[in-house]
Amino acid sequence: MSKTAAAPAPAGADPSRWKALVFIALAQLMVVLDATIVNIALPSAQTDLGISDGNRQWVITAYALAFGGLLLFGGRIADKWGRKNAFITGLAGFALASALGGAATGEAMMLGARALQGAFGALLAPAALSLLAVSFTDAKERAKAFGIYGAIAGGGGAVGLILGGFLTEYLNWRWTFFVNIPFAIVAAAGAWMVIREPAGSRNSARLDVPGVILSTLGLVSLVYGFTRAESAGWSDGITVSLFIASAALLLAFVAVESKVKSPLLPLRVLLERNRGGVYLSLGLAVIAMFGLFLFLTYYLQVVKGFSPVKTGFAFLPMIAGMITGSTQIGARLMTRVAPRLLMGPGFLLAATGMLLLTQLEVGSSYPALILPAQLLLGLGMGTAFMPAMSLATYGVNPADAGVASAMVNTSQQVGGAIGTALLNTIAASATTAYLTDHAAQAAAGGAAGKLVQAQAMVEGYSAAIWWAVGILAISATIAFTLINTGRPGSGGPVAGGAGADSEDAGLKVPVIAH
Repeated sequence: MSKTAAAPAPAGADPSRWKALVFIALAQLMVVLDATIVNIALPSAQTDLGISDGNRQWVITAYALAFGGLLLFGGRIADKWGRKNAFITGLAGFALASALGGAATGEAMMLGARALQGAFGALLAPAALSLLAVSFTDAKERAKAFGIYGAIAGGGGAVGLILGGFLTEYLNWRWTFFVNIPFAIVAAAGAWMVIREPAGSRNSARLDVPGVILSTLGLVSLVYGFTRAESAGWSDGITVSLFIASAALLLAFVAVESKVKSPLLPLRVLLERNRGGVYLSLGLAVIAMFGLFLFLTYYLQVVKGFSPVKTGFAFLPMIAGMITGSTQIGARLMTRVAPRLLMGPGFLLAATGMLLLTQLEVGSSYPALILPAQLLLGLGMGTAFMPAMSLATYGVNPADAGVASAMVNTSQQVGGAIGTALLNTIAASATTAYLTDHAAQAAAGGAAGKLVQAQAMVEGYSAAIWWAVGILAISATIAFTLINTGRPGSGGPVAGGAGADSEDAGLKVPVIAH
């Protein structure tokens, strides 16, 4: 498959790297499949297991908390222990956790299984992305590899939405967990046979235990603070204490990382201008996207009365847009234009799609409003994410590839958890305010009462989506202003910046466009 590259294979490149990409992408497909399947299955699982409305978001947030909190640890373990070992172990653990989720008999068991999925996902995800980063160093090969990886990830979303609908409607929501098991077995067996890590790419430094503890507790406190704010309020003593504790822990983490000999997260990885811009803009964009997935799922199933299968198909335009944006726009232009000229416009296009959804009403037409909005969202996010994923690990020291990859996933997963909690809080507040203003109609019962309830839900979704529009606009601004590198492979060093780590990497680094 290496013949797909226009240029000869780079010296020292693993001849099995394209076969390895298949199994790396399969593992990514499993993770994305799981996320979208759970969104579709959540209403049915909530009813079956007796999960309250206030706790339903924990089915999503428990996963994101464990995933986001442990990703830096998982990334460094992959660097130290070996990315192949971490990859296979992550797959095995994810399959076991999926089996527990499928067999859940109550709320506690379900949430525990989701947290366990997140923990093993925190080992699997950075190992997968860093394997790509160290295996594909040529600019053109890298663009193709990340394009394929992104397309399969987007395709996994489509498969998950449709498969989740079929499994939920015709079998049982439990099969939306069990389906991960064969994916994990095939990916692990293939990885064992074909993945070869480049020599000398491991990090043999001692593990930074204080950094692990501070980063994990700080990130968990941050996400839990946002989650608690929904039920207890922003002024609640424990909520405020969690935010204060998170700030103190994360500041202590930065202080420790600047002084220890072998930091969990070398600040050179984080402070390089372009990489930092990617982490920040991606995290904000995902805040906007995660809340939207939850709102649209409930809008289509609860307000519009769509079946799980119909809901799955209703999300296809967004997935088609993501695949098109990733493979036909992002991958084709990534070696021709500067990343900011793909990321900035991509986030703005997604914001335009989100802006359309602020017009959502109980009787809104799917073809006239929701479909075009999803297409714009998908095209924009696919175009922006493709160069962002590559740039986040481009030119990094191979020994830091795992933790650099982990930061990509950390920004996404923590952003996702914050997005679900924050936007859910905004939506719930707007819904409550609407019901208070229309208390008489809501108390009337019958069709009129149900209509007021539905209108209150949609009012809440619309209020939260307005915030999502603003967040995506900020992501675009960050991409335009912070990311100033030229197109990959154009030659030249990263302009003197603190944290430039390219000299250790032995890789070409994008030139700065002045």
